[in-house]
Amino acid sequence: MTKILVTSFALAFFLFQPLSAIAQKVQPTESAMSRFLRYIKIDTQSAEEAGKWPSTEKQLVLAKLLEGELKALGVQKVRISKEGIVYGMVAGNLADNNAVPTIGFIAHMDTSPAVSGTNVNAIIHKNYQGGDIVLPNDKTQVITVAQNPALKELIGDDIITADGTTLLGSDDKSGIAEIMTMIEILKLNPSIKHGNIAIAFTPDEEVGGPMEVFDIEGWGAKYAYTIDGGELGEISDETWTAKTATITFRGKSTHPGYAKDILVNSSFAAADFLSRFNDSKVPRPETTEKRVGFVHPYNSSLDIETSVVRVLLRNFDMSGVDEQEKMIRAMLDETKKKFPHVGAEMEVKLGYLNMKEELKNHPQLVEYAKQATELAGVTPKMKPIRGGTDGSRLTARGLPTPNLFTGGHNFHGKLEWNSRKGLEKSTEMLVNLVQIWAERK
Repeated sequence: MTKILVTSFALAFFLFQPLSAIAQKVQPTESAMSRFLRYIKIDTQSAEEAGKWPSTEKQLVLAKLLEGELKALGVQKVRISKEGIVYGMVAGNLADNNAVPTIGFIAHMDTSPAVSGTNVNAIIHKNYQGGDIVLPNDKTQVITVAQNPALKELIGDDIITADGTTLLGSDDKSGIAEIMTMIEILKLNPSIKHGNIAIAFTPDEEVGGPMEVFDIEGWGAKYAYTIDGGELGEISDETWTAKTATITFRGKSTHPGYAKDILVNSSFAAADFLSRFNDSKVPRPETTEKRVGFVHPYNSSLDIETSVVRVLLRNFDMSGVDEQEKMIRAMLDETKKKFPHVGAEMEVKLGYLNMKEELKNHPQLVEYAKQATELAGVTPKMKPIRGGTDGSRLTARGLPTPNLFTGGHNFHGKLEWNSRKGLEKSTEMLVNLVQIWAERK
């Protein structure tokens, strides 16, 4: 890593002033906001337990659209893999593009299975002047200033929400729109110097998508960033370490009219097990924040013969996740004692690892992102992700990939929102970032 010797002021003069002048001279033909509003019209909701990638065919509608738009912008090596991953390469414009590392940008196409993404009706609250925002088609859905203090910094901005009946899709169509807009800005302004830039749009991030087959070598990036974060300035080099526990209860079915001393209903054991999570000593998502981990029973199916409960285990340290697993097993043992005739088994799978352990070996990724953020007039905020990204798994596979902001808020729910400033400043940060990599080598 080249030691950074320039001051923030000198860097701002060297990089930001030329970019500002160029950007004012040739603007993109379509703004990040306009692209975003187009992309959210396409339903790309993913599905758990589909057993295939992409988990839903409708994600390919957006994949094919992006394939065409990338080609129209002159992006090279554009292709869609059989899993639905869109790959491309923006050629650098340096005298020697091999003199700087190829940097990758990734955003995911799918939206969360938690809330419908069908018929998204975007509402633009123009010239926001403060106060709570009531969503028009379900007035019980209210974006409050108390729970969204970032709104106070956006007076006069245009706030973008859904109508209260669906999610918005900012997670992560904001990231897609920002990357696409960056590509067009670079094409229209060849004076903005940059090396080769690898582009990828992925399916099924919300359901643990096909990162194990992501073509790292063929893609060509030495380092990457997922553009999948939240509020303006948010930079993350740390995620959960994640496990998922699947607990299966087995009973015995028979005709209910002749069931005495024969029928064993597994659903009662499953219900008893679930009730144990209501103990105040059990850390749950609704009772934890910041760096405190949780266990989360998020899915279940109840039947006489077979009942299944799935539980998320989340902590920033592997030791913490291991302790959570011990706690869950102890809870299951208590249920087994209470229901000795019900069979019960627990399977635990590792989902992804905290990316911090690898990213600490590549501090320039975060340092350059901070500089790019400051040059966009935004204050960087280091924030661990209480979740995971495609970058978590790519980092574990050897491609260091921290996560950068998109300007979005309240992901996975009907109160999701972004803003014109959020989209534009995130795009500006990306343009700054590729220049910094070109200069710093």
